[in-house]
Amino acid sequence: MKVVCPVFQGGRFIPSRYAHSGVRGGQNISLPVSWSMEPSETRSFTLTIIDRHPVARNWVHWIVLDMPPTVHALPEGASKDRSLMPQGSLELVNSYGEPGYGGPMPPRGSGPHEYVIALHALNVPSLSLTEISSYPDLQTALQGTILASAEVIGVFEQ
Repeated sequence: MKVVCPVFQGGRFIPSRYAHSGVRGGQNISLPVSWSMEPSETRSFTLTIIDRHPVARNWVHWIVLDMPPTVHALPEGASKDRSLMPQGSLELVNSYGEPGYGGPMPPRGSGPHEYVIALHALNVPSLSLTEISSYPDLQTALQGTILASAEVIGVFEQ
């Protein structure tokens, strides 16, 4: 399986317009993401964007659940826009305490942070979580459901 974010190449810097609005130039626009080559038995997809830097401690920037197997992309700015989000999908609350996407905003001087965009193809149509479910709740729900995974990493720092 393959996942890409067309606004940066893996391991490269995320453009500032996708950063949180608290960052200079940040517009908090959700990143575009597309994927391919998933297993034929896929019944849904889950997407996460997590900052795994030691200072961030698995800061959740975006979790999207229950995307149908016919969906292969989330366009730029899709978060919180029901006309752009896949029907039946669910955006969880991020670590900023808001539903949907929250762009990068690492602490100044903490160095480059890696933002892991991970996509999981699942063998179930729904994880039966709610908007306020946590990242640990998601990790528990994913156990035994993942058919394949792929990730791409973007970098951001202030």
